[in-house]
Amino acid sequence: MSEPIFREAYGRIVATLIRLTGDWTLAEDCAMDAVEAALQRWPRDGEPANPGGWLMTVARNRAVDQLRRAAVAERRLRELAPLEQPRPEPEGDDRLRLIFTCCHPALAMESRVALTLRTVAGVPTAQIARLFLVGEPAMAKRLTRAKAKIAQARIPYRVPSGPALTERLPGVLAVLYLLFTNGYDSSPERADEAIWLVRLLAQLMPDEPEVTALLALCLLQHSRRAARRDEGGELVTLDAQDRSRWDHAGIAEAVGLLAGRPVTGPYAVQAHIAAGHAIATDFAATDWPTIAAWYDQLARIHPSPVVEVNRAVAHGYAHGPAAGLGLLATVREAVAGYAPALAAEADLTARAGDPAAAAGLFRRAAELAGSDAERRALRKRAAAAGQLALGDAE
Repeated sequence: MSEPIFREAYGRIVATLIRLTGDWTLAEDCAMDAVEAALQRWPRDGEPANPGGWLMTVARNRAVDQLRRAAVAERRLRELAPLEQPRPEPEGDDRLRLIFTCCHPALAMESRVALTLRTVAGVPTAQIARLFLVGEPAMAKRLTRAKAKIAQARIPYRVPSGPALTERLPGVLAVLYLLFTNGYDSSPERADEAIWLVRLLAQLMPDEPEVTALLALCLLQHSRRAARRDEGGELVTLDAQDRSRWDHAGIAEAVGLLAGRPVTGPYAVQAHIAAGHAIATDFAATDWPTIAAWYDQLARIHPSPVVEVNRAVAHGYAHGPAAGLGLLATVREAVAGYAPALAAEADLTARAGDPAAAAGLFRRAAELAGSDAERRALRKRAAAAGQLALGDAE
């Protein structure tokens, strides 16, 4: 079974079975049973014409069988019986219902995000644990506790309305954006899935600026996916990307979504920053003063060390490398051990005329990089700065 088929089917199966049975563990177990059945049968019998439908049918049948064997009440069996015959799906999408359930305020934010990643996107527990910098057993316990709390608190499986919808929105947006960023580089299909869910939320809340802004932000970031790596799979920095390979239709849609809408929150500001990069015909044409001003606003409404690093880079290009290095110095302790911060300092140091120091910073950043591709890219930049330093010495 291909990974895209798994990603597409898993979340749908789990969400639908949770709606029908109210049993999170049963839903996940039956989804995995269906996947295991496919791994056994498809190599022998061939992949079915509708892989997702096949998996859904097998998972539903497993759920019916397990409930029958467990002698579940007749009411629940009557609710599940129609599953054995095709029927129209309820209005909306079960995955969106599942996201709002996972994002209930009764759960801690990390639990909301982790639970949605696991149940909606099918992200392995080990990968979620790495994302949160905890061990896999600890993350497994956290997921179990979150599901138990949903059951004990009788959290409803639905999309809320009225004030509750507005109250729950920030958590949902955070989950959807993390779903997108989780797949942005390693899994374009997962990023596509997140964008689809954001579109669905935008239909539900067409007058909510931050929902529209998140859709625009995802579209703008995703527009560069074809140019972010070269033919050998190595990362390509923004200044060296072939902009003809960008998704200009997606960029146009995103810019249109932002036009005339108020900037009320961090997603809108980030979307305008991304748009500033996307509409530039080349790197030299980037309107860095405007982007730096947007980062100033983002730092005011959504302060964080990561924002300050990016703000320093923007100011370094808008007002000179010394300005950027000065801003970085104010958060150096907060970002100690953060590879992008060292890489930013290295880039600004090279532009300030000290390639030898820049080479050392790039090497230190490479040691802290989170992926092999990032490590290779930083080592390549370190080598280039080192060569420049040698040339200056001669």
